[in-house]
Amino acid sequence: MAHMDPLPFNCVPEDIQERFTHYRETRGFTPNSIQTMARRPEIVRAFMQLNKVVLYEGTVAEELKMLISLIASQAAGCRYCQAHMANLAKVHKASAEKISQVWEYETSDVFSEAERAALRIACHGAMSPGQATQEHFDELYKHFDEGQVVEIVASIALFGFLNRWNDTMATELEELPAQVAGATIGGSYGWEAGKHGG
Repeated sequence: MAHMDPLPFNCVPEDIQERFTHYRETRGFTPNSIQTMARRPEIVRAFMQLNKVVLYEGTVAEELKMLISLIASQAAGCRYCQAHMANLAKVHKASAEKISQVWEYETSDVFSEAERAALRIACHGAMSPGQATQEHFDELYKHFDEGQVVEIVASIALFGFLNRWNDTMATELEELPAQVAGATIGGSYGWEAGKHGG
């Protein structure tokens, strides 16, 4: 059970309502996480801007950023974010095979060496304490330039915030990402909503 209910749409400032509408149009719903966060409008505005810049700008493919964020959320154990990132990976054209096999990135033949390097650092970077090593970075630099490495690490760090937010708040998971997670990572990892279930 969530520790706080999402703030109703009509209770948030107009500029935030516009962003929430954008989420509904592109994702099919407005995340409960940011509807809860909206009780402090400056926090949710700052978060939404950071989310936009990290995940949707730069030269690293959005599909890969979504898979990086999924692996980071799996390493951190946040089932809410795992479901969201399975859904967003699907929205950004990741194949069902990549989503369902993402935890087997080291051995699955659906991933390139570049993707493996990015997913490896996501997994180790999201552990607490962090386990990313020079060897992980050396492998990453074979495939990505410094700006792209910043994008990759920023994606991991963004989900450090989101994983802690949603796990602490026990944010209730929305129906659509729950369905996608059940169909994609549910069989592979035994994913279930846990405390995020309605």
